[in-house]
Amino acid sequence: MLTPDSKPDLLDCLFSDLDLSTGAIAAVSGGSDSTALLLLLKDHLDRTASATRLLAVTVDHGLRPDSAAEARLVQRFCAERGIAHRILAWRGDKPATGLAAAAREARYRLLAEAAGAEGIKLILTGHTADDQAETVLMRQARDDEGRGLAGMAPATLFDWRTWIVRPLLGTRRAALREMLRARDIGWIEDPTNADARFERPRVRAKLAQGDGEQRVAQALARAGQAALERREIGRRAAMLIDAFAARPVPGLIRLDRKFAGHEDGQAAIHALRILLATIGGVSFLADETRCAALHSRLRSAPFRATLSRTVIDARRTGIFLRRENRDLPAAAPPQHNRLWDNRRRITLKDGPGDLVIAPLGAAAAGKAPLTEDIPPSLSRAALAAEPALWSAGECLGFAGGNAGSRSVSIAPAVAPFARFLPSFDIEPAAAAAALVGAPPLPAPPFRRHDDG
Repeated sequence: MLTPDSKPDLLDCLFSDLDLSTGAIAAVSGGSDSTALLLLLKDHLDRTASATRLLAVTVDHGLRPDSAAEARLVQRFCAERGIAHRILAWRGDKPATGLAAAAREARYRLLAEAAGAEGIKLILTGHTADDQAETVLMRQARDDEGRGLAGMAPATLFDWRTWIVRPLLGTRRAALREMLRARDIGWIEDPTNADARFERPRVRAKLAQGDGEQRVAQALARAGQAALERREIGRRAAMLIDAFAARPVPGLIRLDRKFAGHEDGQAAIHALRILLATIGGVSFLADETRCAALHSRLRSAPFRATLSRTVIDARRTGIFLRRENRDLPAAAPPQHNRLWDNRRRITLKDGPGDLVIAPLGAAAAGKAPLTEDIPPSLSRAALAAEPALWSAGECLGFAGGNAGSRSVSIAPAVAPFARFLPSFDIEPAAAAAALVGAPPLPAPPFRRHDDG
C-alpha cells in the first residue's frame, strides 16, 4: 500500500509489469488522481522507455457548464509538458435516468475509440484505494453478493478488445496529493464529488470522519479476500465448462448429465449462471438462488424450465440450453461493432446496403442439416433463434459470413462479459468463449504475473 510517506522510487513499480509496447492512453480529467497518474506514468516512461507513445485523453461529458473550460486547462497542462492530448466530447441526448452508468459507458467507449485509432491497446485510469474502499462500502450497503465485494478489478477488458488498467488501486489519494503539492502542481476539484445528492460523495464524507481510516482498511481487506474467492470459483467453474459442456449446433449447449452430480456443486452453480447468461444474451449472471434451485433439479430428468431468457431442457441424453424463441430482435440493418441480442458482435467491412439481420426463424431452420445424436426439435428450435443475413426476404447466410461482395461478420459473444470483463473473471470467460466459438481473449496487460 502506497501512503503519503512512500518514496518516489516505489511509485515507479506501479507500471513496471504493464505491457506498454503499443503505447498508453491516460484518462485525465484534471482531478488530483488522474493528474498524478499522468505525471507518474510520464516519469516512468521517460526513465525506462522514452520512445513509448503516451496520449492523454480528456472526456468532456458536457454535464456541467465548466466542463469544456476544464478540458482546455488539461490540454494546456499537457502542452506545457510535451504530452500529446486529445479532448473527446460526449455528444447527443443524455438519459433522464441512469446517467452515471451511461456516462461511464460513453467515457470508456470514447477512450477505446481513441485507442483503436492510435493502435494502442492499453488505457490507464486514476482510480485509487480510496475509490476502491468507497465502491466496496456502497455495494455492501446494497447487500451486494460476494462477487461485487471484490470491487474494481485491477484490469478490465472493454468491448473484448481494449484493456483498461487501474494501477493506482493500491495507492491512497493523500499520497498522490502530497506528491502534487511537492511539485507545486494544482488540480481541478469537481463539485459533484462533494454533492450529497449522490451516493459516492456521501460515503466519502463519512470516511473523512471518526473511524474512517479503519473502515477504509477493512473495506480494502474485504475486497482483497473477495477478489481471491471470485478468481478461485471462476477457475473451478471454467474447469467444469471445459469438462462437461459442448456445442453440437450453433445456439445449443449440451451439458453431460454428470455435470448435475459433480461434487463441486458451488462451481457447478457458478458455471450454470455464466452459461445461462451467455446463451440467453443477458448482461448479468443468472440469479444465484434460482440457479441453485435449478441445479438441484437437474439431477432428475426429464423437466423443462426457463431462466435468463434460456430454455433448460433436461433429458436422459443430456441437459440442453438454448435461447428462448421470444423477444428476439426485429429485422434491422447490421451496424458495425454492435451486439445483436447481446449474443453476437457484428463487424462490417462495407456498408450494409440492402442487408438486414434477423433471426433465422422456424421455416429456414427446418431446412438446416440435422445432427444425428441431437433430437431434431432441439436443433431446429435453437437454430431458429440464431441470426442470419437477409435481403428482400431471402436468407443469404446463416449466422453471417460473406453476403455477395459485402463482408459481414457476426461472431459469437459471451454476453455477461461482452462489454466489461473484469480480470477476476478471465478464466470462466475464456472457457465460455471457447465453448460458443467467440474470438479468443486479447493478451492480458500484465507481462509477468496476473492481476493480483
